[in-house]
Amino acid sequence: MGDTGVFVPYGPTHWSALTVGVLGAVVLVAVGRRLRGSPAERTFCRAFAVTILVLLVPLQLRLLTPGTIDVQISLPLQLSDLSWITAAYALWTRRAWACAPLYYWGLTLTPQALLTPATDAPDFPHVAFLHFWVLHLLVTWTAVYLTWGAGVRPTWRGMRVTLAITVGWAAVVLPFNLLAGTNYGFLARPPSNASLLDLLGPWPWYLVVELALVAVGWSAITWPWTRRQPAPARP
Repeated sequence: MGDTGVFVPYGPTHWSALTVGVLGAVVLVAVGRRLRGSPAERTFCRAFAVTILVLLVPLQLRLLTPGTIDVQISLPLQLSDLSWITAAYALWTRRAWACAPLYYWGLTLTPQALLTPATDAPDFPHVAFLHFWVLHLLVTWTAVYLTWGAGVRPTWRGMRVTLAITVGWAAVVLPFNLLAGTNYGFLARPPSNASLLDLLGPWPWYLVVELALVAVGWSAITWPWTRRQPAPARP
């Protein structure tokens, strides 16, 4: 899309994208509460799921085309890739095991990418900029919609399922990184831009610290909900 320059953290486009994120979340919560329990809720959820696929499948395929593919960034091995696929499935089926990861990934890990994006990313309106923000905002919006709009509540079982899926993802991606010289999920080294990983020590110890912090943090954001009755979701 032409020379757009380099994305500047907390520059105009960053603030604009964050503003869109907040406004979109507010709208989705309002819509979710209005439709909750009505026949239109199922239709809206499935339309949301289709929207995610329509927007992100072509963007992912673009990364795999000749002339664009780069083993360092193009393969769908990021946790965010697993997140958007899970988001579409969760919205379509409302199955508990699929909804659970969206709460934890979409409200703790994805916001880190929104608040501390890579400093060498292209700026708006480059397709790479749009890919990054569309993906991460849709994941966060899905988490917000399911939790505060549709009323799907976190549970201890859901947290355990999410931890297991996350560890399983890391167990697959980490060896691939070491063999291919890639850094999907920042499992092989910290990102070049400033992030919370900088505070957790050198590799590989920061992976252990990160896992411990994730387990504690996810427990902390699960406990308040466990005193309430979770919304029904098919097993």
